[in-house]
Amino acid sequence: MIDLDAVLSLRAVATQGSVVAAATALGYTPSAVSQQVKRLERETGIALLERAGRGVILTEAGTRLVVASTPILADLERLRADLQLAAGADDRVVGEIRLAAFSTVVRGLVIPVLDDLAARHPDLSLPLRESEPWETIALVASGQRDLGIVHRWGGVALAMPDHLVSTPLFTDVADVILHRDHPLAGRSVLHPEELAGEHWVATFEATICRQWLRRLFDGVPNAPRIVHESMEFQNHLELARAGRAVALVPRLGRGDLGPDVVAIPTADPASTRDVLAVHRRSQEDSPALRTVLDAFVEHARDM
Repeated sequence: MIDLDAVLSLRAVATQGSVVAAATALGYTPSAVSQQVKRLERETGIALLERAGRGVILTEAGTRLVVASTPILADLERLRADLQLAAGADDRVVGEIRLAAFSTVVRGLVIPVLDDLAARHPDLSLPLRESEPWETIALVASGQRDLGIVHRWGGVALAMPDHLVSTPLFTDVADVILHRDHPLAGRSVLHPEELAGEHWVATFEATICRQWLRRLFDGVPNAPRIVHESMEFQNHLELARAGRAVALVPRLGRGDLGPDVVAIPTADPASTRDVLAVHRRSQEDSPALRTVLDAFVEHARDM
């Protein structure tokens, strides 16, 4: 009989691109993932991974197994949801919902939701992983996480597979952060062309936030001039506080800015991002999933 846990490990290797990354996503050691895949190869009698440079890729048989297992795992999720519904007459919510979310929403929304759910449903386990939106989509789509919180900036695309369902939560705003002595610090709004000559701090090139910053300056020559890079918005604030750069920082999870910097919204275009919850369609009837999603929606109303 094919070991479904081993199939999940193989799927993780396929989506994450390596055994090490798959182990990180699943919370296992690389050795454990390798052993599960080897056990699966012994059960099937077929090689499922092959070497490619310093890494591994799925063989044709491995790819077929991952693709074929998708509807089976979805059916098992529906069965689990049905069993939970049948056992839920006493209104207790039990089980585990694995979460993935980006850093600012962890501070601004997820932690209050976790506190609320822990008080109301002590038998519900909610392990959390911090991840960027594209990674979160992949983790939820592949079954490695159950509920993801992602953001989508303006016109920056966020591809979502058909078997995922998204629920809008709220819209967040990002402001330009300037030192209080900056010549533009007294403005009520700022237009991209007014900021064309500034030195910026930004997140890394592959992030959605960085892509939005570039989109903000569409049509403005030679902008933005990014001289500092950091994944931590707190570092962006400190560079602005020191007068070393300007930054575009979301309000969500930002905290008090203090007296040394000012926050000014952009106009034409406004810098906003939609925050969404995503889950697999096969979990629609899961009482645990529905309870967690409803809690996020409830807390988001106050954002």
